[in-house]
Amino acid sequence: MKVNVLTLGCHKNLVDSEVMLGKLAHSYEIVDTPEEADLMVINTCAFIDKAREEAVAEILDAVELKNEGIIKYLVVAGCLTERYSEDLIKEIPEIDAVLGVNEAKEISAIVEKVLRNEKKLEVNHEEKLYDSHDERTITTGGHSAYIKIAEGCDNRCSFCIIPFIRGKYRSRTIEDIVEEVKNLVSKGIIEFNLIAQDTTEYGSDIYGERKISELLNRLCEIEGVVWIRLFYTYPHIFTRELIETMKNQPKICRYIDIPVQHGATSVLMRMNRKDSGEETLAKLEEIRRELPDSTIRTTLIVGFPGETKDEYEKLKSLVEEFKFDYAGIFTYSQEEGTVAGKLDGQLEETIKQERLVELTNLQTGISHLKNQSKVGTIQEVIVDEAVDGGWYQYEGRMRSQAMDIDGKVLISTSKDLPIGSIVNVSIDEVVEYDFTGELVDA
Repeated sequence: MKVNVLTLGCHKNLVDSEVMLGKLAHSYEIVDTPEEADLMVINTCAFIDKAREEAVAEILDAVELKNEGIIKYLVVAGCLTERYSEDLIKEIPEIDAVLGVNEAKEISAIVEKVLRNEKKLEVNHEEKLYDSHDERTITTGGHSAYIKIAEGCDNRCSFCIIPFIRGKYRSRTIEDIVEEVKNLVSKGIIEFNLIAQDTTEYGSDIYGERKISELLNRLCEIEGVVWIRLFYTYPHIFTRELIETMKNQPKICRYIDIPVQHGATSVLMRMNRKDSGEETLAKLEEIRRELPDSTIRTTLIVGFPGETKDEYEKLKSLVEEFKFDYAGIFTYSQEEGTVAGKLDGQLEETIKQERLVELTNLQTGISHLKNQSKVGTIQEVIVDEAVDGGWYQYEGRMRSQAMDIDGKVLISTSKDLPIGSIVNVSIDEVVEYDFTGELVDA
């Protein structure tokens, strides 16, 4: 029995898929493509309309493979099924089973049911968490892994459907996370990427106070942990304690992933964000002042309902004034079931696209100048893979580059470099978001 798992969407979904792979690998052969498989699992995203469209397209492609007799069974999991399971089952009867976002641990039992020709067409909405006892199949190489420290969200941003899909905020215990990291270190993982819908809120639900700094300090104590990166932080609770922790712990990459969404206070209020535009900028400036060598990535939304020309200009001014290292810029997506989806003043798509293009071009220029400043420096680089690139032999990343997001370092050397090793590279050039450089002998 051969199984293929396709993951769509965010890194949190990727961890869920890795839990499923860990369970399935005990009984079935895992294959890389649907064409090789008897059974296919699609772990879907439903965050915005484009993600839903991609998920449905992938499901329909799998249905075609099933109708051609290439695959025998189709299982659909993740956010799309959590939100639209009844519609999926009604419209696509070729689906043999659906799993919600909390059912990754149940995948083996569900597959067994499918193989007995018992369709499983109900989503269990019980809010569960994976833990250190759930073996994962790491898909991000033998040296780097994502660690989901919490699930769900309580922030209730007016544009976001995630709390309705993934439920209330639920933290794993510090002890359980430490145990998982130790287990992965024993398997050769040295880089750990901490994720949640909101990592800065970590611990508040089970400890009565935020514990992200304590968690980071505990993880830094583990022998074998080399790099730690923190994702999805919120400006209103990016505390002084967290800044000091990042300042004092050399294992923590000074990579700040802090989605601010907008620069106009009036828009932030409509978004149900907790900071004003002035408070957001002040927090960003504090981080850069206290961690001057940090790389700051953000997420911005253009075309939010009612966004006036003046409000957009305030967002543009934030980008011009602060000069983020990187920014993911998106047009507002009107989501069914959200507060923002019911607001008056929904903007035309042409206006959203015009603002998206202008702001993206502005940020691209800023990012290019920021990247150019690294030319001529020597940087620590983690070696991700060997390649036949002609003039370069390896690809890696600096501390300032997150996996699959911020580009690569293309390394030229005549030496054999172990995958997962950390080496010094002299940066020669930047091409868009990738850097070129030569190995520096230790």
